[in-house]
Amino acid sequence: MIKHIANIVTGCRALGSVLLLFFPAFSVEFYIIYIICGFSDMIDGTIARKTNSTSEWGAKIDTVADLAFITASLIKILPTFNIPGWLWIWGIVIAIIKIGNIIWGYASKKQFISLHTIMIKITGLLLFLLPLTLSFVELKYSSVIVCSIATFAAIQEGVYIATNCENK
Repeated sequence: MIKHIANIVTGCRALGSVLLLFFPAFSVEFYIIYIICGFSDMIDGTIARKTNSTSEWGAKIDTVADLAFITASLIKILPTFNIPGWLWIWGIVIAIIKIGNIIWGYASKKQFISLHTIMIKITGLLLFLLPLTLSFVELKYSSVIVCSIATFAAIQEGVYIATNCENK
C-alpha cells in the first residue's frame, strides 16, 4: 500500500481539479480545494522518492494531474480579470517555447520529455501563489515577476533538452 501513496495523492489532485470547477473562483471552498491541490503537487514526488516508488507511470499521471489542475484553475480564474494584451502575448510566447521544447524533445529523443528543473519548480510555486496574492498585489506587477521566471525556466529547459543535460 505504501508504494501507491504518491499516486493516490496525485489522483486526489486530479479529482480536486474537477471539484474546482463547481465552486466560484476565490470562494472559501475554491481556496480550500486549490490549496489542497497545490500542496498535493508539492508532496507527491517527495513521497514517491521517500517510499522508493518512483515510476514512469507516476511521472506521467503527475503531469496529467498538473495539466488538469492548471486547466481548471485557469477556467475559473481567467474570466474574473481584465488581462492586458501584453500579458496575453507574453504568456503565448512562453507557451510557444514550452511547446517547442516538447516537440524538440520528442524529435531528438523519440520520447516525451518533461523536466522538473529547479526553475520550473519555482515557476510552478509562483503560479500557484499568484491567485492567493491577487487581493493585495496587482496582477500587472506580480505577473511580470512570474512571467520573467517562467520565460527563463522555459528557455533553460530547452537548453537542457538540446544539450542532453540531465543535471537539473
